[in-house]
Amino acid sequence: MPRMLRLTLALLLAAATFATEAAAPAAAPAQTLATRACDALAARVDAVPGRGPLLLRSYDDESGKGPSREPALATAAFTYDNALATIALVACGRPAQAERIGAALAAAARGDSRLRNAYRAGTVDGAPLPNGWWDAAQRRWLEDGYQMGTATGNVAWTMLALLTVAEHDGDARWTGGARRLGAWVVANARSATGAGGFGGGVYGFDDHPQALTWKSTEHNLDLAAAFTRLARRDPAGHWDAQARAARAFVDAQWDAASGHFLTGTAPDGITPNRSTSALDAQFWALLLPDAPPAWRRALAYAERVHGVAAGFDFSEDRDGVWVEGTAQGALAYRVVGRRDDALRLLRGLADDISPGGLLYATPQARLSTGLALTPTSSTDDFRYYHWPHLGATAWAALAALGWNPYTGGRVR
Repeated sequence: MPRMLRLTLALLLAAATFATEAAAPAAAPAQTLATRACDALAARVDAVPGRGPLLLRSYDDESGKGPSREPALATAAFTYDNALATIALVACGRPAQAERIGAALAAAARGDSRLRNAYRAGTVDGAPLPNGWWDAAQRRWLEDGYQMGTATGNVAWTMLALLTVAEHDGDARWTGGARRLGAWVVANARSATGAGGFGGGVYGFDDHPQALTWKSTEHNLDLAAAFTRLARRDPAGHWDAQARAARAFVDAQWDAASGHFLTGTAPDGITPNRSTSALDAQFWALLLPDAPPAWRRALAYAERVHGVAAGFDFSEDRDGVWVEGTAQGALAYRVVGRRDDALRLLRGLADDISPGGLLYATPQARLSTGLALTPTSSTDDFRYYHWPHLGATAWAALAALGWNPYTGGRVR
């Protein structure tokens, strides 16, 4: 071999070796976070004996071990958190654990008048699924208007979870559950006012349900993704028309002048809601497979309005880190090719994991959101606390693995 060729090959080999060695430390935080988050989610499922359906509690005690000391949260399995955990477990390569939660969500989809925002954690023996919690002080079972309500976005995420499992194992029962949920959304939340789309859902109990007539950009993003995927598995259902309706609403919420998405509308379904800023809408819009390049400007808006030293805050007051939203930001960065920014966020998330394995909802003692907990709240009383959170852990797994929950596949 000529000397010059040998030298050229040696230089190329050295460069490749250096690049590989340089990339390995940079990727290590993502790999570590993915392993720890996936192991924590799978361990929670495996800790429940048997192979039957189950739902996982959403919050641990602030110590990181055992259930929350808040009675309303001690056994609360929020539907959104469990849907995220199902998707994340598929992404983690743990399909058996994913299917146990998915089976419980499928039972919830078929066993009641509507999907609830929360159920009681534990094994699921049949439908309808139990709700509420035991209040030792009052010595009676209690239920909560939000937990008994039905947020449209939570329905959409449950559809995404069931479709993710369906795409993995091909079992028609998962698609049937998603179909039932989609039909409920169309019948109860489809709107003809303003830019159309879908309303917020229902708050409260069955004897006095309160329709939520405001519209959320986030909810309609979820539905655009869910209906698109359902249309592929059930083309006769005309779900593509519902996907277009949700997407049309999302398109209408893009404020080109400021380069960001509005939160949605007021209860009239028409008036733009400019009183709050929705961080998740800025990130989730980029997860849609056909997101226009112009929407990437929303990242600059999120950085300017919600950015803090270690990630992103839920609201504009920037009083701390919202772990869920920071993980979402990391995934959005990966989608647009900003890998270094994604790794920076993932590195911070990997440093704050509870003794029980779940990531905390926030590193701070308390994080404001600017949102009301219920339609009857007189203040912005919805807060996040330094409690280990199932949903935050699932989002961290998705971001670390580079798995897009809207499309059901890995980011290139």
